[in-house]
Amino acid sequence: MWRSLWRSIDRFSLQHFKYVIDELRRIKVVDMRNRDLVIDLLQSIVEIVTYGDRQDPMIFECFMEYQVLAEFVRVLKISRKSRIEAPLLQYLSIMIQNMDSEQAIYYCFSNDYINSIITHRYEFDAGDLAPYYVSFLRAVSSKINRDTLCLLVKVHGDSVVSFPLYNEALKFANHGEKMIQTAIRALTLNTYNVCDDMVYQFITTPPVSNYFSDLVCRLRHQCFHLDTFLHAKEETSTQERRNELILETDKIVDDLYYLKDILCAGEYRLSRLVTQNLFSLLVFPMLLPLLQLRQIDGSNISAVTSLYIVSRLLQVVGGKSIINAVAGVILYPYMTSSVGDATERNSVVGSWNAKSFLDHLNHLEKMVCSGPESEGVENIESSCLFGHLAEHISSNSQFIGGPLNDVCSERGGILAYIFADNNQSLLLASLFFLLILAESKDLDYFLASMIGLSGTQNMMSQTRDLSASQVVDGSIFVKFMPQILNALLTILASQPSLSLLVQWHTGWFLHKLLIYQENSLSDLNFHLFNTSYEQSRERLRKELDGCWFDYIPDTFRSEWPSCKTALEESSQYKDPFFTLELAVCQKKTSGDTTTLSAWQRMVEAVKVFILHFQLKAVISKGDLLENPLLNMTTGTTADPGKSRALDISSASFGSDVSLGSGIPCSIAFSNAGIRDVYLIPVARGMTGKLLLTEKHPFRSQRGVVIAIAPLAGLSPKIDKDHPTWLHLRIRELDPRFDTSKARGNHLKMPNHFTDGRWTLGFSNAKACEAARLLILEETHKQRSFVESILAPLLQDNYLGNLSDNQDE
Repeated sequence: MWRSLWRSIDRFSLQHFKYVIDELRRIKVVDMRNRDLVIDLLQSIVEIVTYGDRQDPMIFECFMEYQVLAEFVRVLKISRKSRIEAPLLQYLSIMIQNMDSEQAIYYCFSNDYINSIITHRYEFDAGDLAPYYVSFLRAVSSKINRDTLCLLVKVHGDSVVSFPLYNEALKFANHGEKMIQTAIRALTLNTYNVCDDMVYQFITTPPVSNYFSDLVCRLRHQCFHLDTFLHAKEETSTQERRNELILETDKIVDDLYYLKDILCAGEYRLSRLVTQNLFSLLVFPMLLPLLQLRQIDGSNISAVTSLYIVSRLLQVVGGKSIINAVAGVILYPYMTSSVGDATERNSVVGSWNAKSFLDHLNHLEKMVCSGPESEGVENIESSCLFGHLAEHISSNSQFIGGPLNDVCSERGGILAYIFADNNQSLLLASLFFLLILAESKDLDYFLASMIGLSGTQNMMSQTRDLSASQVVDGSIFVKFMPQILNALLTILASQPSLSLLVQWHTGWFLHKLLIYQENSLSDLNFHLFNTSYEQSRERLRKELDGCWFDYIPDTFRSEWPSCKTALEESSQYKDPFFTLELAVCQKKTSGDTTTLSAWQRMVEAVKVFILHFQLKAVISKGDLLENPLLNMTTGTTADPGKSRALDISSASFGSDVSLGSGIPCSIAFSNAGIRDVYLIPVARGMTGKLLLTEKHPFRSQRGVVIAIAPLAGLSPKIDKDHPTWLHLRIRELDPRFDTSKARGNHLKMPNHFTDGRWTLGFSNAKACEAARLLILEETHKQRSFVESILAPLLQDNYLGNLSDNQDE
């Protein structure tokens, strides 16, 4: 009856709205029998209110007069296992999200109706109510501002004693569904960005403030889980482990970005609380074992994982206080032997313990927090942070006593990992960590001078409390640069046993350090580089005899820009994930001879040579080179004598071509039986094809192409037992399609490709041998052309010739 009455009234009219409200008020209990009716009534109310908020002020006045939100609260209370909660919350979310007028939002938040809905006792264990509830909370949070926030909190005197929206939301902070976690984080950020002084006090005071320590503890647990997975000895493929590593690190990075967003709210109490929790519960416990200042036990994360986590923290969260605190802690072993006058240094040596470290923190705090650039909130945060670190050391750390001897000061702390024997991942992870610090714009100039890379001259003019030359000369990179370069070049020179991953990241570090070193190398290091360069060149030359030599120039053209971009990447944007990848993705030698494996080896050889070529350019010219193959021709000059080659080389399936010197043979196709064909190998420039053609039925000197195979990689072999049979290997992989598809989807190229096989039968052994030699002859022509394109790059004096041409 009521449905037919609705149809006779304008559904968005004031009269209809009042009718719907009256119908809802008549409901005394909500159960499964009238659930659909109630849902329809709630939906109509929301639709009309949303319309009235924008089009008809009278409707919203009626909404307030009839206290419709009170009816929503009543419906929740009179529900008897009707499962009405989910649709009610859904419609409320829609209504709140679509409200534009401040008056409407202010009214909805008044009279405690929203808080009553928030604090209603829901049964989340049954069904899928949680997403609807959290969506409702998020919708409310999206409309709060400094004027409406006060309507959602309960105040006693000058203090907030309850904040239902925030408190109830935090109960879902660790929910298993990612969508719910994201919604809760969005809600909290909405709250932090509009809080007033009293609400901030409530949020940053226990027990509510425990949310931040729980957040960091959960992050720490994820770090331990990552470390456990990293060192697990599971029988899974390298690619599977890499994919799982990506999933684990993505969770950690998401948490770091959330912490960054919290700090961006800019409220000093919130920033201080988050920063202190980060350091006391996560960063500082990781840094101390790295410095070997605390007894190592089973609770420590491995050095590689620790370096990854702290590096990612510096990149994502950053900030002056965090950057300088981390730098101050990690540089402690070197500052104790270089800061102050000689007498003071002599007294410090031998006292590497908690007291000396606390003194170091006090001295560091004065330097970092006393400059004009450290005024304001950052100064307060830094002061509180250093004080918190000192408190943490005094109460929790177990320091190793003992002398700070020459070995410890020379190769202790972070340098112990840089010079770790046979541990490439530790070396690169440690260097990356130092580069992030050195290249940070927020690093204090005194601490930057201790590392000794960028801005050195500027630091020398500003450094306080010690002579500038003393600081710079004693800095890590200035003092140990030859040894660091030697360690990197030693890795690169052992490239036959290294994965492409190790070589490329080692090359990235070399490029960075060569710039700081002003491109100079010692004689020993120069010899190491030349050895590595020769190895890369010989590896590329071997690929000219491989089955993908015809793709080498195109691979150079496609890979050169991306390789150049990778070498130029800033440490602030380079993902330190590679440090974990190196620990699990070591190269495994296999006897795989498929064309897919050969393709991957060829691409790796090209990339490795490009890396060495660019490093050589930096050493000799001071800068990276643009792609030298861009302007080199890949075709051949016009030659009337080659008209046949031009004709046949452009042939495609079904083309009509001249049989010329084609050799008659037969081949058996699985779906077409035995076919009599002519074998025609032809090479033109970089293009090489093997055509199988059937004789034209009406034109004796012409044929129709029925099959085509790449000339490169055929590897023709005569059967030992049947000298009239010629076996050919056919490349099934099409790199132009498969590699672009793999890159576009960030996937590894498929490993299910199998090589095709053709077996051709000839009338006699002499014809079979002639066919084999003809294929080899045309292949040699194609290879010679490719070699002519690459020849300038492979010359020792190419860079010198390039310089001479530029001078002319």
